[in-house]
Amino acid sequence: MTLFRSLKGRLLMGLSITLLVLAAVMLGLAWQVGKNMLQASNVTHLRYEANILADELTQQVENRIDALQRFSSAIGAADDPAWVQYELAKNDSLLSWFEGIVISNEAGTIIADWPSVIGRVGLETRDQEYFRMLQGTRSPYVSEPFVGRATNTPVILVSVPRLDSAGNFRGTVGGVVRLDAGGLFNRLAKIRLGENGFSAIFNASGHILYHPDSTRVNTPVNSLKDFPWLDLALDGWEGDGLGDLLNGQSAYQSYSQVWPANWIVGLYLPVDQAQAPLSGFIYRLWWIWVALALLLMPLLWWLLARILSPLNRLEAQIDEVGRAERSHVELATSMHELQEVANTFNRVEDERQQLLKNLHEREAFLDSVLNSSPEGMFVANFDGAITYMNPALLTMLDIPKETLMQEWLKQIHPDDYQGAIDLWQHSLKSGQDYIRQLRFIKNDSETLWLDIHARVVMLSQSGHSLGLVGVVKDITERRQQEALQRWEAEHDPLTGLLNRRGFLRRLDEAYADFQKTSTPSVLLLFDLDHFKPINDEGGHALGDEMLRRVAQVIAWEVRRSDHVARQGGDEFGVLLPSCTIVQAQRIAESLRQAVSEVSVTHAGKVYNVTLSMGVTRFNDDDDSIDDVLNRADAASYEAKNRGRNDVVVSNPCEFDPITLF
Repeated sequence: MTLFRSLKGRLLMGLSITLLVLAAVMLGLAWQVGKNMLQASNVTHLRYEANILADELTQQVENRIDALQRFSSAIGAADDPAWVQYELAKNDSLLSWFEGIVISNEAGTIIADWPSVIGRVGLETRDQEYFRMLQGTRSPYVSEPFVGRATNTPVILVSVPRLDSAGNFRGTVGGVVRLDAGGLFNRLAKIRLGENGFSAIFNASGHILYHPDSTRVNTPVNSLKDFPWLDLALDGWEGDGLGDLLNGQSAYQSYSQVWPANWIVGLYLPVDQAQAPLSGFIYRLWWIWVALALLLMPLLWWLLARILSPLNRLEAQIDEVGRAERSHVELATSMHELQEVANTFNRVEDERQQLLKNLHEREAFLDSVLNSSPEGMFVANFDGAITYMNPALLTMLDIPKETLMQEWLKQIHPDDYQGAIDLWQHSLKSGQDYIRQLRFIKNDSETLWLDIHARVVMLSQSGHSLGLVGVVKDITERRQQEALQRWEAEHDPLTGLLNRRGFLRRLDEAYADFQKTSTPSVLLLFDLDHFKPINDEGGHALGDEMLRRVAQVIAWEVRRSDHVARQGGDEFGVLLPSCTIVQAQRIAESLRQAVSEVSVTHAGKVYNVTLSMGVTRFNDDDDSIDDVLNRADAASYEAKNRGRNDVVVSNPCEFDPITLF
């Protein structure tokens, strides 16, 4: 295989393949031309043989008809069986044409036969197709094949009508010709068309009268649509073509008509047999070509070595240029193409040296800029590998300069790693800027938020790309400040619970999920009973302490997935996502019990509060979250009206609220 990796080896293989392809094309053309010539020659021969056979059979049938007509004229319209039998015995020369002679009267009864066969005289033939044809046409007729009732063998009957002096029909004279042993088809049995070629006789109705396979005699040809040439011949066509035989084999075919008997002569020559000599010739010629190509390979190898010797010298000089042993290549050759290659290489090498000089200068300048920059900066090649990190970036990430890239990449936060890598690969392929914020875990487990912006750097003169240069900023403090601001915007500073704004946003999200997936959710709204005396007697500081304790108790009693909010003053709300009304009732009761146990003390006096709670679930009839809020708020007022320290469930399918306590 190493041989064919070289230019010389590939050229040799190409030339060899070309020779073989050329041989295949030439042999293919020879095969096609030879096949056409063979077909024309064989078809012409078959047509000639078919015409000769048809002429011979026509003469045979006409001679038999003439003999029968002469005998019919001799016996006239006589119906005396003894006399007719006597005349038959005198004319036994007819037996040279037929296997037997039968004579019938006008009623179709056989009155005489020769040679005499027991059971034949007296047979009724008036219902036979040949008798009806003779009676109707009063012309000679060759019957359809049938099995003789006396001989029990397949036969045909060549018949002529018996007419009196007035031309009236008085009976028939018929000559019996056996299909299995008659002399009429002896000529066909002697025909030789190679090993498998043969001839056959058909009548106009498609019955086989003669075939080398005797089992097919007196059988019809079924599915004539599968044999179009035979089908045409049965309609009177004469000609030749290529088609399938009864056994499915493809063969050349020729057909000719035997008009007096309404028969068709068919000659068949299998295509495989006809093309066998041509196939053998093409096969031998192919191997001659292959042998010739193999013999030429050493000569071609030597010629290619001579032709490619300047290319070898060029290769050696280019290698010397690469090792800095020479500055240019010098190739003395008369081959114009190789001389052009040498000149082009020298020009490209000059440009490369100039480019390397400029590149070194730019790299020195870039190193100076990057090292002095207070911002974290890096350089990456287009394989995705970061080849340089400035001191500011190394300090920011707290990694040694010699740390492998595969090692510090593991310090990217797992939630940010795959997205960062995917975007990096996309930027490398598309040449677009890389802009990403991600978390980086330092060696001391401190998590940094980094803002990274990298872009492709191009050489202004030639348009070549150096790679990617990126800037890294530490935005941890900014992200923390933003997170704090987002938290403060949605949380109550006194209790740490959600405020009204944060609670409404989560209500909207839960309601949207309910509309999409019918996820059950329940809303609890309540305010504190007996809270005002705490503020009035103990001051706002005591009231704030009570609110903080109540908030802590509520947060303990609900699930981790639930949302608790202080909506203002002593009003609270709890959203229970993915919760049934039965579960919500249990949670509401536990909240009522827990809040009733909270207390604060001022000036020796203990203060307690209770809650009045309204409970409702999301419903398909709700047009917005306001419907849910109004229903829960109304239920909480109902709880307060019933004496406080109560939980009322407002079921949208019921008319009256349900009191749990």
